[in-house]
Amino acid sequence: MRASEVRQSAEPLRVGMSPAGGGPTVLRMVLGGRLRRLREAAEISREEAGDAIRGSHSKISRLELGRTGFRERDLEDLLDLYRIADPIEREEYLELARQANASGWWHRDSDWLPKWYDTYLGLEQAATLVRAYEPRAVPELLQTPEYARVLLSLAHSNEPQSAIERRVTLRMRRQNILDRLDPPQLWVIVEEAALRRPIGGSAVWRAQIEQLLRAVARPNVTVQVLADHVGGPALADGAFTILRFAEADLPDIVYLQQLTSALYLDKQADLDAYRAVANQLSVHAAPPEYTVGLLEALRRRQPAILDEPAGPTG
Repeated sequence: MRASEVRQSAEPLRVGMSPAGGGPTVLRMVLGGRLRRLREAAEISREEAGDAIRGSHSKISRLELGRTGFRERDLEDLLDLYRIADPIEREEYLELARQANASGWWHRDSDWLPKWYDTYLGLEQAATLVRAYEPRAVPELLQTPEYARVLLSLAHSNEPQSAIERRVTLRMRRQNILDRLDPPQLWVIVEEAALRRPIGGSAVWRAQIEQLLRAVARPNVTVQVLADHVGGPALADGAFTILRFAEADLPDIVYLQQLTSALYLDKQADLDAYRAVANQLSVHAAPPEYTVGLLEALRRRQPAILDEPAGPTG
């Protein structure tokens, strides 16, 4: 395929897309994907492209994957190399790069946020569908501040309270995506055991259940509860999130958070495997229309242990 055919078959560059929310992360990925196809259409290797910008093939790989921002000089040199001469088209690429280099609202927390999590925040803020399985606790996008504070205090017990409060504030601000004019669809499957786990004691737990009841009333939020006897952990090896985007250039991404890092999977085989597990979990979980009744019944059956704070959840 020639470069001109690549440009004709691609979606518009969406130069007018605002860099607010998750824009920069996604725009880097969109721009990187477009440039990769231009390079391949011109039959130019990563090594040759790296030489053109005084870099290496690994730098080209990072740029094409959207892992790093573009310097204007490097982008100009690549457009020259790929024989993109039309001034209007060149300016579209350059403007897209400027927007992609902007900072997300979470940049103010860059002094403590790990880079791998910075990437996830950008993807989450830009997603049109967030589909998740959570076996241990209420999903983060649906947590109350008090519930989140208990979990974060347990997970980061060596940090001062001021640092914990910054983490709580960040988690709460992430939830603003659900209140946007164009909110993503949130579809979560949560283990019954996670809902019964007395995080923070009776008052915190009850407030969290009530928060879930409010959340499921939203048209863009779907919560399914997986009964204990189904054995969700046997179907999925831990929590995972599948993110989908409006941009035609972007594949779905599976996010797996680990203790000190994260995995981002976008290969078709991985996507197919996690979609299949998500579908299987959804079939085994109670249908969404039963969630309100399950939550209300759970609240009524509040066990005595809820008078004591919960221990670590792992």
